[in-house]
Amino acid sequence: MSLLPRTAEEFSSAEYWERFFKKRGERAFEWYGDYNKLCGVLHKYIKVQDKVLVVGCGNSELSEQLYDVGYKHLTNIDISETVVAHMNQRNAERRPDLTFHQVDATQTPYEDASFQSALDKGTLDAMASEGEGSLARRMITEVGRILKVGGRYVCVTLAQEAVIKLAVEHFVHMGWAVRLHCLQEERGKEEEDTFALPVFVLVCTKFRQPMPTPILEMCVGDDGAPVRHTQVCELLSAVREYQAYSVLRKRLRTSTDPGSSLSLTLCNAKTGLPRYTLTVQDCPPGAKVPRSNQFAIFIVPRGSETAWLYSSTEGRRQLAASANFRRLVIASMHRNQEYTDMQAVQSELSPVVMDLAPPGMPTNQQVPFLSVGGDLGWREEVSRGVSQLSGEYCVENVRGEDGELYRRLVFLSNISLVQSESRLVPSSTASSHKKKSKKKTKAAVTPSACLSVDSGFLCCAHHEVMVAGLSMLGVGTPQNKDVPVSVLLVGLGGGGLPQFLRDFVPDAAVEVVELDPVVLEVAKEWFGFRPDDRLTVTLGDGLERICFLEKEGGHLFDVIMFDVDNKDSSVGMSCPPAAFVETGVLQKVFNLLTPRGLFILNLVCRNPVLRKDVLERVKSVFPTVLSRKIAEEINEVLLCSREERNAAHILPSLSQAAKNFQSMLSCDRTEPKQRPLIDIAEMIKDLKLE
Repeated sequence: MSLLPRTAEEFSSAEYWERFFKKRGERAFEWYGDYNKLCGVLHKYIKVQDKVLVVGCGNSELSEQLYDVGYKHLTNIDISETVVAHMNQRNAERRPDLTFHQVDATQTPYEDASFQSALDKGTLDAMASEGEGSLARRMITEVGRILKVGGRYVCVTLAQEAVIKLAVEHFVHMGWAVRLHCLQEERGKEEEDTFALPVFVLVCTKFRQPMPTPILEMCVGDDGAPVRHTQVCELLSAVREYQAYSVLRKRLRTSTDPGSSLSLTLCNAKTGLPRYTLTVQDCPPGAKVPRSNQFAIFIVPRGSETAWLYSSTEGRRQLAASANFRRLVIASMHRNQEYTDMQAVQSELSPVVMDLAPPGMPTNQQVPFLSVGGDLGWREEVSRGVSQLSGEYCVENVRGEDGELYRRLVFLSNISLVQSESRLVPSSTASSHKKKSKKKTKAAVTPSACLSVDSGFLCCAHHEVMVAGLSMLGVGTPQNKDVPVSVLLVGLGGGGLPQFLRDFVPDAAVEVVELDPVVLEVAKEWFGFRPDDRLTVTLGDGLERICFLEKEGGHLFDVIMFDVDNKDSSVGMSCPPAAFVETGVLQKVFNLLTPRGLFILNLVCRNPVLRKDVLERVKSVFPTVLSRKIAEEINEVLLCSREERNAAHILPSLSQAAKNFQSMLSCDRTEPKQRPLIDIAEMIKDLKLE
């Protein structure tokens, strides 16, 4: 590797290339691919009869190969005296009309408009690092001078950001048309010592009159259809995407990594909108995988993208292990995209997926597509809008893998997170409550106008635990009959949790604090949320509301619940915001609770150090803290009692309290008619005393 430049500046210096070619001798060094890789795009833009100036020819065999297939009007120039002498000597007998000249490409002796084409293989890249690009600017200005109208500058480049930006902006300013071809490595040809970056061919065409509107196009391969861009920054962004994809592609084709979940997004070629997200999951080393099970694609049903099995690292590993393939690619479909059927999806993905195949897999091997019941799933967007606080959102109906219909609120700034979810039932049968079914069946799609939210069904397991936590208050016991329960809930969402408390916990009075007025309107319009004298909503900041209430004094609430998400994804805790678990705030919560009071926190924290810190702060304020992790979720619920409870008796006593609470929930009542579906004992059985 001693022939490679040590610095970018050395890469563009004449002295370096003198030393390089003296040491390299007869061995041609094809930096950016050989003739076979480049011939398709070169023949497309350079005609056999064209007079061609080859800029910075080096000792590449490209000019010789072009000459041999009929290009007889090539003028080769290079700054290195050594290489020019060597190339003239090498071609004196076989190619007497192929000439090489020692010429500085920034100041050539040729007349204006004397060539139809200028061919550059890596010279722009070499010059662009010299003098902050001044050398490269002089070179491409000189190219513009010597080309005829209609002539083309064809440049083979690695398209480093500064290099391609310099060239594209220059030619756009001159009013030329600019097109880039991205030449990917052929499938099955990747090797450890090949370039990770793709080779690009920049084609700039000179017009008699400068173009008033820039023509900027990107093509994939020799003959890919051009995609038009309106701004230079868009074209440069496309270049970066292809470079990132090429690096990822090489990594996947030359190695396996069970510990990581690499992903990429495929966009609609016409609209540029995301269409598929592909996540690669490798089997762990030592796994007994049949030799025939090399590679498979799993299609996630629409509406199931946020399920733990498909959205979490642990879930995807479990899915890959059960599929038992060496490599599994998990494909998710995006919103606002049309998908005809499974066959159409397979046809669309088949040309792409072989790029992601594991090392050593033959390119002609069939790749199976896996799915749940051979179905694409169902999703219907029923509303879309924008919140000034939370950004763009959509409300959608989906069919779950259990065959039931659900309504979801999703903020598009974090499409992997379902903000709120409620089960839907036909309006005529909303009161005849159906049980959960584990049987996976296809449900007939019912028009949205005929569907109602099932208020007796909590979709989120952490909401079920939060409700079950009321057992610690003795709700449902004879001694607490007709005793009111006052609840302060920070975070409304779709309103399912507060409505459940109002409808099914006797004598409960709930105040909800919600920061975003748009969320309240969505809850009312799409999730059947109906406030009344027992369920009120205060619009405003939850922390400010707690501070205000605490200043008023008195023990106002039996239960305070935090179920509010964190918009700052960099913290490692997505629920609640960090300010909500500061010691000062926790102390105010403590002060607002009645003597029997209970603080219930939905905690979503991926950072174990941060979780430990939060837990220590909570325990410093509340004498009794129970925790319950949610299976197959990151969520956990903390039940924090204001009272100090006997560690030896608290969990056994909760068992009887849960039975009383369950019995109370299951009683027939005239209003509402349906019975809630929640297993209190199941929700509290895995409680852990912290």
